Order: sequence, then structure tokens, then C-alpha cells
Amino acid sequence: QVRLVASGGGLVQTGGSLRLSCGASGRAFSNYGMGWFRQAPGQEREFVAAIIWSGCSAYYADSVKGRFTISRDNAKNTVYLQMNSLKAEDTAVYYCAAAYGTYRSGRYSPNEYDYWGQGTQVTVSS
Repeated sequence: QVRLVASGGGLVQTGGSLRLSCGASGRAFSNYGMGWFRQAPGQEREFVAAIIWSGCSAYYADSVKGRFTISRDNAKNTVYLQMNSLKAEDTAVYYCAAAYGTYRSGRYSPNEYDYWGQGTQVTVSS
């Protein structure tokens, strides 16, 4: 069992930045690939970014590529999402998720993840 707690959301103006954090407790954090997803009202949950267990490879949705950066610190059992140049369309609840396995490719579907955090609200005002 892995427990994930996301934090760092808030209200920011267009063009601003936020850094989300997701702390994990339970089983060995380094055995899991991590991902960030988001869900806006009335929309399906969508992939934002993913990072493999070692942190050596990261993957991004086209809509955030060049603006968002995912990283992890296995010593701190934490994954981060640095969000820059935020746009109104980035407004959503952001969820972190863990997918078991030391795989070397990205995981893009919510169905591929085993554990989920509670979500943190990001609101970008124009």
C-alpha cells in the first residue's frame, strides 16, 4: 500500500508559477513510476507528466511541454511538478499517482496507475 499526499496548489495569475509536491509513504518509493494528472470540471482526467522510477526519463503532454517539469527525489519519497507560464486552461484539480514497476517507459493512462493522491486545486486567473 502506498499513500500519496499532494500539496502546493493555489490561485495564481496567468503567466505565474506553482510547484506541486506529492509525498509518498508505505512501500519503497523507488519501485514506482510517478505521474501527474489533472481534471477540470466536466472533463475527463487527463495525463500531464510522468517520470520513471529512477528519474532518468520524463514524459509530458503536448499541452504542457516546455512549461512544466516533473522531477523526483527518491531520498525524500517525493515527486514534484514545477509549472511555469501558467494559462487559464491549466485550471484543474491535479492528482499525483504511482505505478508499480521499474519500467523504462512512460505511463499515460490513469488505468496504469495503482495509487492516487487526493488532488490539489490549481486555479489560474486571467
